Amino acid sequence: VQLQASGGGLVQPGGSLRLSCVASGISLDYYAIGWFRQAPGNQREGISCITASEGVTWYADSVKGRFTTSRDNAKNTVHLQLDSLKPEDTAQYYCATVCDLYSGGYHYTKRRDESPYWGQGTQVTVSS
Repeated sequence: VQLQASGGGLVQPGGSLRLSCVASGISLDYYAIGWFRQAPGNQREGISCITASEGVTWYADSVKGRFTTSRDNAKNTVHLQLDSLKPEDTAQYYCATVCDLYSGGYHYTKRRDESPYWGQGTQVTVSS
């Protein structure tokens, strides 16, 4: 099983990127898929989730209104569209078959009863 995150890069503030999480060995549509990020010296932060069956999406307060996650089941891929990027969005971004984020004062978690799979990170750097 392998999750491959890609699409990161260097972008100016206000710019956009589209991250992709492609899986081999599993079908992503069976899992809720979360995106996480971690900047140096910071804890890992859950930022988005898309559920398996209904495709319901949740977003951390820090990215709500700017980031959008979606599925392409035909390509066994989950995307994260990053718009209106800010320097504080600079981090390593990861996808995983687990969701764990805080939004509007609520803690959202979603996972199968098995150890989650994690992809390697893709670096997003927002700088002028």
